[in-house]
Amino acid sequence: MTFSSFEYFLKSLNAHSVIGASIKKTDYIPLDLSIDNAELKVVNTSSSADLEQFIFNYIKTNKAKVAFGGYLEKRNIYQRSTYFNQHNSKEERNIHIGLDIWVEANTAIYAPLDGTIHSFKNNTNHGDYGPTLILKHQINDIEFYTLYGHLSESSIANKSVGVEVKQGDVISVLGASEVNGDYPPHLHFQIIKNIEDYKGDYPGVSNLLNLEFYKSNCPDPNLLLKLN
Repeated sequence: MTFSSFEYFLKSLNAHSVIGASIKKTDYIPLDLSIDNAELKVVNTSSSADLEQFIFNYIKTNKAKVAFGGYLEKRNIYQRSTYFNQHNSKEERNIHIGLDIWVEANTAIYAPLDGTIHSFKNNTNHGDYGPTLILKHQINDIEFYTLYGHLSESSIANKSVGVEVKQGDVISVLGASEVNGDYPPHLHFQIIKNIEDYKGDYPGVSNLLNLEFYKSNCPDPNLLLKLN
């Protein structure tokens, strides 16, 4: 893999944990939700309850507190939603371009870096982000954005664009399946170089046709979070 200067820049940053420093990195376990995971073949992934049982049983069995992963995973869990499906298979969006952190609802989410509130929105399509917050960061003359999806409704209440956020501030809490797009509780965390004209939203799942663009514009969030 050839790293860009931006990816090296992300690796150089000392980020705060997005779910709090009290959870140690040894408490995290990688989770594979790709189409290649044979264990998912017996799980009804169209049911958020069934998928939640699978994920949190996996966390418990592995004596962990948090599961994470998903960057560039090709997944079938999006097939339940017409929001992601297209008539042409090459246009079907099923490649995940953020990093998911699976942990209980109402878990506090922290700002990994200093920034300002760029935008927020409740994305209510079935299988979408639900309540979403985007921060803007300006570090060493480099501008980029971080997106936080699947939050609680209260997380975007009383927010104002342009408000300063300090590294380590609580910025939101995770939502339950009833409000987060109908998923087991988790944070979708994504880094975005060029936000284009999006506000409170940005694609978190790509099709094959656009994947190279999104790989460049949305590098691996784990370069910043360093979870393994």
